[in-house]
Amino acid sequence: EKLDRINIAELQGVPLTDGEMDQVRNFLEEQAETTYKAARWLAGEHGIAQVPLVREDASLGKCSLKVINNREVAGGDSTYEVIHQLQSATGSRDRRFDVTLLINGLPMIHIELKNRQHAFMEAFRQIKKYGEEGQFRGLMGFVQMYVVSNGVETRYIAADNRGNLNEKFLTRWVDDRNEPVEDYLGFAKEALNIPAAHLMVGKYGVLDNDRKRVILLRPYQIHAIEACRKASRERQSGFIWHTTGSGKTLTSYTVTKNLLDIPSIDKTIFLIDRKDLDQQTSTSFMSYADSDDIDVTNTENTWALEQKLSNKDRTVIVTTIQKLQAIIRRCTEENPSPKYQQLRDRISAKNLAFVVDECHRAVTPETKRQIERFFVRSLWYGFTGTPIFAENKRARMGNLPRTTEELYGKCLHRYTIKEAIADRAVLGFHIQGMGQKEETFRKAAVDLGLYPEDEVGGVDAATLEAEVVTAFANSQKRDFYDTDEHRLQVIDYIVNRCVDKLRLRAPAGEAYEGLLTVPTIRIAQRYYQLFKAFKAEGKVSQKTQEILPDFPKIAITYTVGENEDGATANQKEMAEALADYNAMFRTSWDLSTLAAYNTDLNDRLARKKSRYRNRDEQLDLVIVVDRLLTGFDAPALSAIFLDRPPMKPEHLIQAFSRTNRLYDKTKRYGQVITLQTPNRYKKLIDEALLLYANGGTNDVAAPSWKETKARAKKAVQQLRDVMKTPADCVREASTEELKAFVAAVQAVDRALGEAQVYDEFREEDLKRDFGITRDEFDLYVGHYKNAVEELKARAGDGTEPEEIEIEIKYELETIRQVEVNYQYLVALLQSHMAEEAPPVSGEEEARIWRYIEAYKKTNPGVGRVLETLWSELLMNPDAFRGKDAQSLIETRIGAVLDEEFRRFAATWSVNPSELRAYAMSTPEHEVDADKVNTNMGDFKAYRAAGGKDLKVTYYRKLREAVAKLVKEKVKPLLRV
Repeated sequence: EKLDRINIAELQGVPLTDGEMDQVRNFLEEQAETTYKAARWLAGEHGIAQVPLVREDASLGKCSLKVINNREVAGGDSTYEVIHQLQSATGSRDRRFDVTLLINGLPMIHIELKNRQHAFMEAFRQIKKYGEEGQFRGLMGFVQMYVVSNGVETRYIAADNRGNLNEKFLTRWVDDRNEPVEDYLGFAKEALNIPAAHLMVGKYGVLDNDRKRVILLRPYQIHAIEACRKASRERQSGFIWHTTGSGKTLTSYTVTKNLLDIPSIDKTIFLIDRKDLDQQTSTSFMSYADSDDIDVTNTENTWALEQKLSNKDRTVIVTTIQKLQAIIRRCTEENPSPKYQQLRDRISAKNLAFVVDECHRAVTPETKRQIERFFVRSLWYGFTGTPIFAENKRARMGNLPRTTEELYGKCLHRYTIKEAIADRAVLGFHIQGMGQKEETFRKAAVDLGLYPEDEVGGVDAATLEAEVVTAFANSQKRDFYDTDEHRLQVIDYIVNRCVDKLRLRAPAGEAYEGLLTVPTIRIAQRYYQLFKAFKAEGKVSQKTQEILPDFPKIAITYTVGENEDGATANQKEMAEALADYNAMFRTSWDLSTLAAYNTDLNDRLARKKSRYRNRDEQLDLVIVVDRLLTGFDAPALSAIFLDRPPMKPEHLIQAFSRTNRLYDKTKRYGQVITLQTPNRYKKLIDEALLLYANGGTNDVAAPSWKETKARAKKAVQQLRDVMKTPADCVREASTEELKAFVAAVQAVDRALGEAQVYDEFREEDLKRDFGITRDEFDLYVGHYKNAVEELKARAGDGTEPEEIEIEIKYELETIRQVEVNYQYLVALLQSHMAEEAPPVSGEEEARIWRYIEAYKKTNPGVGRVLETLWSELLMNPDAFRGKDAQSLIETRIGAVLDEEFRRFAATWSVNPSELRAYAMSTPEHEVDADKVNTNMGDFKAYRAAGGKDLKVTYYRKLREAVAKLVKEKVKPLLRV
């Protein structure tokens, strides 16, 4: 009926037949295969989602039926409905959806509710389960937004009909003053009214084409967009202060797109600096635009920009300041050519809206004034995470603006670090000051004649450090910290004492990465050479080698000048670094392809492409001067080491913010380690955080070691209260007791995980600091796993409510760390296959057995291969002289795989070669029972061999069995 009503003209007054409705239904279900695919179709052409239709009456021909028009919000043909307790038509189990909001008959927002006695996370886990069961298929695949609430706490998240949801992206609503709106009625009034609900899924959803996912904007982004729209209607410019890491590029993209809805604006221009083209801003912007319904053009040259500016199309233009300046120069020179006179007349009076991401880095006050004087009717919207205030204003240059407000106009919306951390949009910072003790500086102050010995004790530590460093530089003609002795101490700290900061014990490819920033190119080059020598000379500790044998993988990046002092030396040093990089990653960059090298390095650090999740393709540390310290997004980057004098407040916050992006469950803070003048750094960091954290630092920085230790100790005591010793039996415990025990173990795991990033944490001091040993906790963990399985069983057999309040899929962080690395084990075995290898000592034999046993816990299949090989080597060492351990292991793994495929093929009557091809070529994260090609199976052969299943059941079970084989048997054997 809805389609007939809103498509009267297209249907020529002839209603849809049942057969035509089947066409429509089939088309819609095909579009709803995944949430991303559904969102692409819903975006439509010029905002209109349509269904192609071939009329059964040939005389009526073909037509396109309008289903949803995202430009008709709260008006036009749009209709809105609410459905309660909708019964699922798909999935493996009968389910009922609590509340579903429909637009023009299509489900777009799903709400799952719990009562106040239950946590909203139960509703979230229920939605995840529905996705995994296939409940969000068919027309329910169009749902773009999930809402979960227990009445007093409410969150929303972008939909994913496969259940691939990360709880870190659950978002609470805040109003335009950043005040939380928690209760469900308040949330409904703010976000689910009409037009807000339609805008949420029609205007405030963005498609990330690279990662094939839907992004729903957070409330502060939506308020910023509305603030810019309001200002533009009033012909006012302004700036948006959103903290670094909160998604400014996405917000600025959506602002740029939405400003075109205002009829008085002819074009919107997203302006970037040419130097940022090797960064991610332009790439991210175009990725968002790729699936959108507006015309976004990335101008390749000034001629293309001239054409785009002069035509009458209402478009978004992405261009550089340099191209724009080139056109303005040609149009305003003393005697411009007739062509440029005409161009000036056509474009200078257009109503343009300029949007500038990272607005202080991208556009200087002088450049902005030049552009404004040419485009006399322009509006400007700047985005920055670190505005310039009166406290840190620019140096005076004539009458040019010195603060952000003077440059762009008033602040239209503010969202600071403090608010972002409270909303879990970014992480807080764990800040640690390293360097000489106060006594060293007091002695240096006396030696330099700054203070007499009896007075130096009363001088403020931060002041003293600054004075000593300045006086030393003046007297010695070099920097206080510019010594190899200092740099080697830093390298030893990073390589041998930051195992937990960089999470080196994580499974292969999941360790974090870091930046080391220094004041000059010369010092960066020296650090690079010292890192190489440190590794080559065997100074990497045995502990680090056992965990990650190829650590650290180092690279360097800086601007290589051609006509600057030292340019030749810089080019020579960079050529050597490029050669090392090429050898490490099988690339072929040279000085003529530096821009491409920088892009490759950026991609490798960002890890947003699947190939860079492989350990072989990853970097551990990049040495920089200023590159990558602003506008660079790498979620796996967890630590920045600053061996340079303190920077200005805005530059400190920008640099710190490289580390605090959300990533995985175990990344809790951005790690900031200063390596010079610790007290001076602390004072300046506190001032910077005070300036940019909305007046407070307590909620921005991580708690002290004392607080963290006390919290962990309390968690251990609470675990003891629930179960005094690991030997206490859990089998006969009540469900409530089991839940309490599981929650207590998880609390200890989280607390110890937080403690591990502090330098004061020592594995051997666990008993002293926290009241529990590693062995004791491992025993608790054994019972914990049994308790989780028991809770699952009780929920599954109907003896207990199916929804378990605690998180039974929680992965224990502190016990899933790899104790010994595969490559390190291979190297040990190889050392005993050398032609002149000495006999294996009893101590060495026991050590390798211990390593193999530890490795078997994380990868039993490969562990058994290593176990057999080591046993044979011990029995007959001469048979292995001169052999290659890696080749032997790979051959044996291949034989195990062959046997697995043979057995499976015999059981299920499948083509072994097709099975092998699928198992070996499908990436692990893409293995899905629904995507398995059942053509590899031979049902007739299966029945002839005695199989009992009917055809439909056979193919369903075959898909599930293939997926299980690949996930549980094949991929672990290849994960080395």
